[in-house]
Amino acid sequence: MSEPRELTFRGGWLAAFVPVAVFLFFCVLFFVILQAFEMQALAMGGFVALLLGAVLATNYRHYWDAVMRGIGSPTAVSIVVILLVIGMFAQLIKATNVSDGFVWLANEIGVDARLFTLFTFIVVCTVAMATGSSIGTMFTAFPIFYPAGVALGAEPALLAGAIVSGGIFGDNLAPISDTTIISAASQRFRRRSGVADIGGVVAARAKYALAAAGLAALVYLLLGGGSGGDAAGVLPEEASPRGLIMLIPVAVMLTVAFLTRDIFKAVTVGLVLGTLTALGTGLMSFEGVLGVADGTPVGFLVEGLSSMFSTVILVISVFGIVGVLSEARVLQRLVDWLSNSRLAATPRGAEASIAVGSVVTGGLFGGVTSASMLAFGPIADEIGARVNLHPYRRSNVMDCFTMGLGGVIPFLSAYLFIGAQLTGGYDHLDPVSIQTMFVSTVYPLALTVVMVFAVLTGWGRRFEGPGGALATRPTKAPVETAPEPART
Repeated sequence: MSEPRELTFRGGWLAAFVPVAVFLFFCVLFFVILQAFEMQALAMGGFVALLLGAVLATNYRHYWDAVMRGIGSPTAVSIVVILLVIGMFAQLIKATNVSDGFVWLANEIGVDARLFTLFTFIVVCTVAMATGSSIGTMFTAFPIFYPAGVALGAEPALLAGAIVSGGIFGDNLAPISDTTIISAASQRFRRRSGVADIGGVVAARAKYALAAAGLAALVYLLLGGGSGGDAAGVLPEEASPRGLIMLIPVAVMLTVAFLTRDIFKAVTVGLVLGTLTALGTGLMSFEGVLGVADGTPVGFLVEGLSSMFSTVILVISVFGIVGVLSEARVLQRLVDWLSNSRLAATPRGAEASIAVGSVVTGGLFGGVTSASMLAFGPIADEIGARVNLHPYRRSNVMDCFTMGLGGVIPFLSAYLFIGAQLTGGYDHLDPVSIQTMFVSTVYPLALTVVMVFAVLTGWGRRFEGPGGALATRPTKAPVETAPEPART
């Protein structure tokens, strides 16, 4: 059976970018003009983009076959399944109020403004790491920590930046984060079957993320605010330490993920242990696990699954766009151009190409990092594989530059718009501007600096050896790349 022929468009192959342009229009419309931060609406934009792109295709049926092949690709299906599974665990952590435990801890210790800003950054990093949700963590953390920190004398912009930075850190490093999953699943081994395993990717990424987090923590400690005051009487009195016990199943789940490099096994252990812990400590009732209210199923299992639907729809729409770009050979043209350039002829040059492409794609997709990595992942995969870079390294270069500068480009970043929006609505407090949010969100900027250093010096660079093993030098045997589609 022959492979599908090249998808063509009226106006030439550049017309294949019309769905991308339409999707970008909706990113700007929702995030910049309407300031509506809703993944479901953005997914709608993706499907509208596909409908409009079909008008320019020379063969309407062939166009939609390409869309379906993109949506039905093994990578797309695996990402969808993993997202649905981890959604349940993320909802369990949110429902058991881990954040309230940290509020109680701050109240007990008593901290000044600078320490509170640093404390907030560390707490938000921890919660985001546990839930794998940067946006969800931000919406939870702002009302808890922002007004309290400002009342203590913390610098509002840096406190807001600490919350956004913590959310991005968790998204960058958490094994259950959609961006971590996408960055790993989009990078294929060439010397054995399968894609990069999440545990291995995260283990290799930790040194970059922790180095950047250390730099950000130092900035927040030194510049986070004046001294004086403590948290007592500022934070809510009803805060309880009980939620902190849920860090036990979180730690166990993360350990299993690192040791087994099997996200399904890790989430299963986390769900079972987390549910038993929540029920045994009274943090959750049986109805909180699974019940019925007014004829409607409720509980964290149902709510966790449904919380991922909008992200899943977005993944489906973006993979449809990727399918169009792939069968129009746009991605192959970009890969060939970058791979044949003098820049990408060396490992350092290939990494630089992936870095630049990741930042540009992040901007084009409005700072929606999961969407941009879905689009650019196959390109990074091919560019890196041609110089034998290990899938872990390809994944981490792409992810860290996307979550770095690519995620916080002013006036194009969902993170900055959401952070600025959440600083409003408080009496006697002016909202933080987008420009100020950019310079105050230190972690992604520090991560970019760290990764530039890693690319230039080769720090952490590894190559794919026999059987997919990590190698410090490129092997002499040629690395197999993905075959080009046959022509009919």
